[in-house]
Amino acid sequence: MIPFSLLDLSPITQGGNAALALHNTLDLARHAEDWGYRRYWLAEHHNMTGIASAATAVVIGTVAGATRSIRVGAGGVMLPNHSPLVIAEQFGTLEALYPGRIDLGVGRAPGSDQITARALRRHLAGDVDEFPRDVLELLDYFAPAKPGQAVRAVPGEGLAVPVWILGSSLYGAQLAAALGLPYAFASHFAPEQMMAAVQIYRERFEPSGYLASPHVMLAVNVFAADGDEEAKALFSSQQQAFANLRRGQPGPLPPPVPAIEKVLSPAELAMVDRSLACRAVGSAATVARDLADFIRRTTPDEVIVTGHIFDHQARLRSFAIAAEVLRGLDENALGSGAK
Repeated sequence: MIPFSLLDLSPITQGGNAALALHNTLDLARHAEDWGYRRYWLAEHHNMTGIASAATAVVIGTVAGATRSIRVGAGGVMLPNHSPLVIAEQFGTLEALYPGRIDLGVGRAPGSDQITARALRRHLAGDVDEFPRDVLELLDYFAPAKPGQAVRAVPGEGLAVPVWILGSSLYGAQLAAALGLPYAFASHFAPEQMMAAVQIYRERFEPSGYLASPHVMLAVNVFAADGDEEAKALFSSQQQAFANLRRGQPGPLPPPVPAIEKVLSPAELAMVDRSLACRAVGSAATVARDLADFIRRTTPDEVIVTGHIFDHQARLRSFAIAAEVLRGLDENALGSGAK
């Protein structure tokens, strides 16, 4: 069985609010732990009226406190928005409170528009070109303190919080390989360079004190229901939301529609289809077939599933089916090429 995890952006639905979204996140996390998910990750986005996980470390701490054993982490923190010291202190605090359960995935995108990015870090001159330096500084804060070290992360130092590099292009793959860190690729919305990134990461990986061999996690959208047509309707919410984002009009997650082709233009449908190509949409049998095919083709060491579904009970049902399917995939189903 391949390890499987869950990525949640705490979606705010039309007619809902952030409080409801965060309540639903806690409920989903408790279920995910019972269903066998290895990790529960949350992502940093700002100035987005459809996402409630902006204060990512706060939400992670709340989720960790509401669960018992599942790893909880960031998928991820956008490091250009922050001082590495502050992130080391935040996640050092989380690790001190919930030892052995905290992950820290970092990315170099701002997770917002440029105006919001400046508002987040208005007094600093950092930019994405400083990302490798910021990662090294972050790693150094988690190492044991050195004699005479002037700046220390307390809590943080000596806790060795696992740091992942996140990416949607070849850049992150090269950095993760050079530093010997685990790597997670955002194939759930940017699949074009997925295979090239995985190949580069594995070929160039340098064993380190953090990781002896490469470990790559790939993201895939899952919309599962009792029947294929019901699952397709659930998927229409994310199709609409993604099209709205690309129009420059992000907002709360829309309710599903019976015929997505009546809502989006052919060009928009084609764009959404390309961007969300890594997906499994349908009944348990359909999702099992599509996930097995995805894993055979891409050979990840771990998968992380996600899916913005309007109705919370339908969302729970979808992730429950996904977990059942992934637990049931064996070597015979995946083929000899799968990890």
